[in-house]
Amino acid sequence: MPRSNRPRRSSAGRSSSGKAAAGGKHGSGPVPELDLERARAGIARRESAPDGVWMVRTMTARKAEKAYICPGCSTAVLPGIAHLVVWADDHLFGAAAGLAERRHWHTNCWTSRNFRYR
Repeated sequence: MPRSNRPRRSSAGRSSSGKAAAGGKHGSGPVPELDLERARAGIARRESAPDGVWMVRTMTARKAEKAYICPGCSTAVLPGIAHLVVWADDHLFGAAAGLAERRHWHTNCWTSRNFRYR
C-alpha cells in the first residue's frame, strides 16, 4: 500500500469531538493572494559590463512613489514610472557601501549608457 504524504494531525489542536479547537490553525482566516508583480520585482539581478559589476532591480510603476534624478539623462524619474534601481556590486568599500550609493535610472538610459574606457 502506498504511503500517504499527508502530515499527521496532532491531538493538541483537537477537541474531544474530533473537530478543530478554537485556537487551532484551521479556519484562522483567508490566505493572502500571492502578488507575482511584487515577487518578480524584488529580486536583483547581476549584470557585468565594461564599467563594472552591477546589481539591477526592477521598480514597478505601482511601487515607484518618489521622484529621483536619473544619472543617465539628468532628468526626473517621476512617481508612477517603472524604472531600475542600480548599485555597484564590486564597490571599493564593500557591498553595503555600494547599496548605499544606489541610483534610480530610466530603463532606456541604463540599457543605452556609454561605457567609459580608460
